[in-house]
Amino acid sequence: MPRKIIVFGNQKGGTGKSTLAMHLVVSLLLKGFKVATIDVDARQGTLSRYIENREKTKQMNSDILMPMHTAVVDSTNDLISLMEKENLNNFENKIESLTDFDYVIIDTPGNDNSLSQIAHSFADIIITPMNESFIDLDLLVKIRELGINDLKPSIYAEMVWNKKKEKAIRDKQSIDWIVLVNRMSNAASNNRHELTKVLQALSKRIGFRLASGFKERVIFRELFLSGLTLLDKNVTNLQTSLSHIAARQELNDLLKALDITNKYEN
Repeated sequence: MPRKIIVFGNQKGGTGKSTLAMHLVVSLLLKGFKVATIDVDARQGTLSRYIENREKTKQMNSDILMPMHTAVVDSTNDLISLMEKENLNNFENKIESLTDFDYVIIDTPGNDNSLSQIAHSFADIIITPMNESFIDLDLLVKIRELGINDLKPSIYAEMVWNKKKEKAIRDKQSIDWIVLVNRMSNAASNNRHELTKVLQALSKRIGFRLASGFKERVIFRELFLSGLTLLDKNVTNLQTSLSHIAARQELNDLLKALDITNKYEN
């Protein structure tokens, strides 16, 4: 199976990118894949801290599976052209060093910078989580009115489109872009229904597939402190609840959207 590079990206924080990324990483490890992770979010470094917490827990329980993790730090060169060149060289070198892995999972910052754009251009799959809010819809389109015909692509959507063209020219390959609504409230709402209708209408116009993410759960914040996920059931003292079962099903739905099965079933 050729290596897949999956980038979690948007230009807004607080959408659960790192939580989704870590659960995807652990699910891939449990399915027998070799997984590497790259954090290009030097300022916040949530994925790096998640994995650092996991490494500490592993010292007490050797059964915990770990990815090979690294971070790529943004260049501090004052000249934009040299800064972008250094970032591209550093990122390319890192990617080239990970050819033996089945999956490379990349977490990007919730803002626009050179490294984030470079990471997007190397993606085979881009996963863009957004909160269940019309405010977050501004990530994809410039909201003027709720009329679909009046919505224009946002700066982020235009950036993804440009990176798709860049990858097609450089690698002769395409990027599969998936937008998912994440951190959903537990109760169904008219807002969710209307938001889903707008996203479904936009998906063909902007060029993404629509998927579902995780509902909002306190357990995710608690698991972060130990670097664990809901899939680490053999090394946690958590009693399985209906909420945990539902969360695992949500993760399984994401894996289906990504067409991921066990390594030796491919």
